[in-house]
Amino acid sequence: MPEGHTIHRAARDHRRIFKNRILQVSSPQGRFEDGAKALNGSTCTEVEAFGKHLIYHFGGARVLHVHLGLFGRITKRKLPAPEPKGAVRVRLIGDTHLVDINGPTACEILDPDQLARLTNRIGPDMLRADADPDRAFSRISKSRASIGKLLMNQSVIAGIGNIYRTEILWRLGLHPDMPGNLLSREQFDELWADARELLELGVKRNAIITVDQAGPGKGRYRERTNIFNKPDCPRCHGAVTRVEIETRRAFFCPSCQVLPTNWS
Repeated sequence: MPEGHTIHRAARDHRRIFKNRILQVSSPQGRFEDGAKALNGSTCTEVEAFGKHLIYHFGGARVLHVHLGLFGRITKRKLPAPEPKGAVRVRLIGDTHLVDINGPTACEILDPDQLARLTNRIGPDMLRADADPDRAFSRISKSRASIGKLLMNQSVIAGIGNIYRTEILWRLGLHPDMPGNLLSREQFDELWADARELLELGVKRNAIITVDQAGPGKGRYRERTNIFNKPDCPRCHGAVTRVEIETRRAFFCPSCQVLPTNWS
């Protein structure tokens, strides 16, 4: 599943090519045919991201809501438009570029009330200027759930995915099983600041980079991580432990990430 920086990067790029432009909207696959017809020929007024949700605003207070889920993907190309490749749920064509969206979990038109209900159930997104960290800390500080679970709960904090979860907790020396209600405000503020910095770097580089002073990688796999899917910890050189948290793989260093002594 794409992490939050990917969706914010897409929103930024699509805003540049689509904002205040009339778009041709189609559904080559056919599964979004009615929605595409309703939006075709309309002006896109804004593109924004809420966590892992991509929102295209159109005239008439209508929005196109896209959530890629585990298998969806977005492709941006310059015109002229090639033939659709694969099962393209929706194709958006502007003056200079097109965007194809394949295999999203959600692809739907929402009215203002529906959009408000969607965004109200999404947690604070630290990549947005309107993010409220107090709201996230309030949820975490009252929860006995592990911080490893809470960071992936999009109603608590929006945008952090599996790789960022592992890397942020390692960078701060927090064990993924630590209950949220044991996280101090100072630790939370440090977590929020570090996560926001890493996600902003991800938007800039279009890759997950959590290694300090690391340059962007080359080729298909450009991520630069410390312990995710790595055998050894770069800090203590001990073995990294792999665990599953709600069916998703995660990693931690048992020497550098120790549970608090008051945990039981």
